[in-house]
Amino acid sequence: MELARRVEGNGYSTLTMPDHFDDQLAPVPALTAAAAVTDTLRVGALVWDNDYKHPLVLAKELATMDVLSNGRVEIGLGAGWMIADYEQSGMPYDRAGVRIDRFVEGLAVIRGLMGPDPFSYDGEHYRITNHNGTPKPVQGPCPPILIGGGGKRVLSIAAREADIIGINATMSAGVIGPQAFDTMTAAAVDEKVAIVREAGAHRFDDIEMNIRAFLVNIADDSRAAAEAIGSMIGVAPELVESTPFALVGPTSKIVDDLLERRERWGFSYVIVGMNDVESFAPVVAALNGR
Repeated sequence: MELARRVEGNGYSTLTMPDHFDDQLAPVPALTAAAAVTDTLRVGALVWDNDYKHPLVLAKELATMDVLSNGRVEIGLGAGWMIADYEQSGMPYDRAGVRIDRFVEGLAVIRGLMGPDPFSYDGEHYRITNHNGTPKPVQGPCPPILIGGGGKRVLSIAAREADIIGINATMSAGVIGPQAFDTMTAAAVDEKVAIVREAGAHRFDDIEMNIRAFLVNIADDSRAAAEAIGSMIGVAPELVESTPFALVGPTSKIVDDLLERRERWGFSYVIVGMNDVESFAPVVAALNGR
């Protein structure tokens, strides 16, 4: 709750958190508490794993959150990737194609249950019979949907279905490692955004593009900051300086970088970590209204 107050006070628009089984708060009650102690802050998971809850259950929880927050929920939804969660819980870690199929059905169920009428669905993975999901969300017919992806299939689904699209590293290995870093280069991001532009050409102007900056270092010496991060994760400093997954340098440079990245890739929704809330606040202030 204290973090939520600080985030709102520093001018950020949204507070997100992951949905995993490791050392973290459960997102539904935590984000509900965050919304309860703020006035304008939007809240959402980045992202809810479709496999962890039946979509009817998740739809009811999300709609309830939207009602209690007076319409401040974002629905981030994904197919699941973190293999440790599945191993520790005993849930089957199906191949990616099956998890994605299930996620697509889960999204359809969530959307349908939030609509105004009783909803039925007969899919391969889920069956809903004439259920009128209540409460209905304040943000009708459905709160904004955020889908993040690193591969062609999920990015294409996002381009057709999402209000907000997150450009991610490719996480097919189920862990964060060298393979993921190889898909975080500027050239790789060009390819990912091109997939979205092609698959969502008919609605691209209505899509908000999102990216999570994992590597943030507000420092006067941009090169030294990039070298320090590069040394820590085992990549060249040039990759750190050019990738949109990193933000390094003084406030003025980061502001310029973000404006350039918005022009190049369309990123207008940028996420930083909780440890960067204070140091990044001057960038938020400088960009307010731009």
